[in-house]
Amino acid sequence: MSTVLEPKTNKNKPGRRKKPVIEAGKASVTPDSNPASERRQWSRVSWYALIWLGLAHVVVLAAPFTFTWQALVATVVMHWFTGSLGICLGYHRMLTHDGMKTSPWVRYLFAGIGTLAGEGSPLDWVADHRKHHAHSDHDGDPHSPKDGGWWSHMFWLAFHTHTGDRKAYLQRWAPDLLKERGMRILDKLFLPIHVLNGALMTGLGYWLGGPEMAVSFLVWAVFVRLVFVLHATWMVNSLSHIWGYRNYETTDQSRNNWLVAIVAYGEGWHNNHHAYPRMAKHGHQWWEIDVTWMAICTLKKLGLVWDVVDYKNAAEKRARDKAAKAADAA
Repeated sequence: MSTVLEPKTNKNKPGRRKKPVIEAGKASVTPDSNPASERRQWSRVSWYALIWLGLAHVVVLAAPFTFTWQALVATVVMHWFTGSLGICLGYHRMLTHDGMKTSPWVRYLFAGIGTLAGEGSPLDWVADHRKHHAHSDHDGDPHSPKDGGWWSHMFWLAFHTHTGDRKAYLQRWAPDLLKERGMRILDKLFLPIHVLNGALMTGLGYWLGGPEMAVSFLVWAVFVRLVFVLHATWMVNSLSHIWGYRNYETTDQSRNNWLVAIVAYGEGWHNNHHAYPRMAKHGHQWWEIDVTWMAICTLKKLGLVWDVVDYKNAAEKRARDKAAKAADAA
């Protein structure tokens, strides 16, 4: 896992926010070596991923000819639903980093929503992301810009991240999820879930406006939405490791990128995240708006999640708890 180094402004009083180490600009993309070359072999090509992603991008070509305002509204809603709630909150902050506690049914609900984003099952997504943190921008990172900008953005998906033994790979990087029967079921139902979603969106369109509206909903609310969510997530892997500023000195090249933060619902504050991976709040400065964090706060108020990691380390949590107790006693 990428670790945070002592900030240059570590003379600040304990408990106060340290000044950010602002280091704007473009990161070095010179490779330490080229471990990705080991994966660029025909024997490791993921034909399933190529067909899946290729089909989605081909269907999107029909978007200009099938546009309707109703389908656009559905696309925007589903983009937030699957991108923010499914990927950013469910797959990433809840399942990968255990940034909050919740009940099993809520876990499976958000894992199911994440499945609709089309980025793979919870098992594969979490395993790949945990491996990324363990080797961020070094040998073994599944998608580092040091192996090429387009590689980190999307080409890495054309090849299996495992060496042929997927179960061993999952046992290494996502053993907790692999033990859960619900996660294994979602893994097997990845394609059927998307077929069902496509049928539902098409049916909704037909109900609203007949055959033409049905096609519009299928193209826009399913495929256009899917492609936009995919590229928003991929921008975190690529752009947020190349361009932006840094609040913290870390052992990788993670950057805070405002554009990515907008399209990926707060995930673009990536340097903050790599400095404190378990912290469910990615925006650490007042101007770093984190839409997904807002959703987490809402779930917390509703009692659906608890023990949310909104602190950087144990010392900060102890200081906050102590201050809260003192306030209650006053």
